Amino acid sequence: MTKDAFTREWIIEQSIDILSNYEPGVLTIRGLHYQLVSRGMTNDIQHYKRVVAATGVARWDGRIAFDAFSDRDRSLATETEADPSDLDEKIDLAKDQVGLWIKSYYLNRWENQPYYPEVFIEKKALEGVFYKPCKFHGVALGACKGYPSLTFLHDASIRFLEAENRGQKPIIIYFGDYDPSGEDIPRALKENLVELGCETIEVRRICLVEEQVINWQLPPAPTKVTDSRSRHWDGLGQVELDAVKPEKLISLLDNAIEDIFDRELFEELRERESTERVAFQNELKRYVREDL
Repeated sequence: MTKDAFTREWIIEQSIDILSNYEPGVLTIRGLHYQLVSRGMTNDIQHYKRVVAATGVARWDGRIAFDAFSDRDRSLATETEADPSDLDEKIDLAKDQVGLWIKSYYLNRWENQPYYPEVFIEKKALEGVFYKPCKFHGVALGACKGYPSLTFLHDASIRFLEAENRGQKPIIIYFGDYDPSGEDIPRALKENLVELGCETIEVRRICLVEEQVINWQLPPAPTKVTDSRSRHWDGLGQVELDAVKPEKLISLLDNAIEDIFDRELFEELRERESTERVAFQNELKRYVREDL
């Protein structure tokens, strides 16, 4: 039985207000929990379970949309397409696609930049926060899910080595928890990628660090006793990346990208793009007229 002010109705009312500030699928339930903590709720597992239960009730009764939260860990990898096909719709779609191909010609945003960046996040659940800004910047987004697997690292090393061969410096823009493992993962990333042959790799830990925890007054929890690194760690306590508001994470990401992005080189790229677009359009139009 609830013995404090943070009742089911309080949680639902506050959650509806918080969710009104975000598009569907941006916040995780844990992210919502931390925003409720910023409004006074106790930060412990019992209150988190209350949030899970209350938002479940609110979704079933229609007060909160079912698609309000992100749950990337349980998303489908592929889809089953079974809608009836319509020939006229297929023709119209094809015409639109041909028109878009003829009008659209873009050079790769990073092809003449000194850096080749990728954004790594500790938790897959937060992909919903990072997906749109990474797409906007044309930057790869990968979820390490804690310490990344050797397969994940090997695949990354191939991309980074290709960047080195193009004359670019590979860089990982990293976001993770403030805890012993969260602080250690960037070190492990760099060491393993160097071992895999990518000697120039740089890892920039953007968030979450101790100074941010203090300045943003984020509530720490006791460090997990199951984390073997906690015995040699003198941090403030565990704070999950989910505790940071999505808009702040996006701002940090934007600034990190801006720090390594050369605007003058980008303008040179756009001038070349404009010239090549004319040749591209002319050749596609000729192909449609004469070769199809």
